[in-house]
Amino acid sequence: MNKILLSLLLTLSALNVAIAAQGNVETGKAKSAMCAACHGGDGNSLIPMYPKLAGQSANYIAKQLADFKKGATSAGKEGRADPIMAGMVMALSEQDMADLGAYYATQTRSAGASKGDASGHALYVGGDVERKIPACAGCHGTSGKGMAAAGFPSLAAQQTVYLKNQLVKFRSGSRANDKNAIMRNIATELSDSEIDALAQQISSLK
Repeated sequence: MNKILLSLLLTLSALNVAIAAQGNVETGKAKSAMCAACHGGDGNSLIPMYPKLAGQSANYIAKQLADFKKGATSAGKEGRADPIMAGMVMALSEQDMADLGAYYATQTRSAGASKGDASGHALYVGGDVERKIPACAGCHGTSGKGMAAAGFPSLAAQQTVYLKNQLVKFRSGSRANDKNAIMRNIATELSDSEIDALAQQISSLK
């Protein structure tokens, strides 16, 4: 797993910096109007099933938008399939995606509404050695801020329902746009109660 993570860090770093550098914040702000109904005007969604985009790294947002578009054009065989996002991204260019990413990256994410517990904290910071489950903090940081240069997203204060839904999708394989299947391999080892505890813990991070 360590070799995979190191390889991922090295190969994604240059690409992610290039994507982030293309975006224009003011242009992205204007374009974000179409996203506001679900994600909020400043990227802080008030709807539990939709993610907060505020404070997310620009390169990660641009990649997810590109993956949604790929999922729509490949009938879900590639990228990230989502019936709602499919229609939203079809007309977006790479520049549009970079601009949106740049705008949301400058916004401040609102605090999470959840409180973590001991089990969620232990799994997040320490993983489970016996089951070979790595600590979430290894990629996403102890405070949940992620590693932008490597493409690992910021998770802190994210919507609990959204986090749970994504972990379930990774576990089932219905979401498969994670590099080297890192999240899928981890999520397949998680029980429903562990997914719930992790979602609560991550949402509580500041």
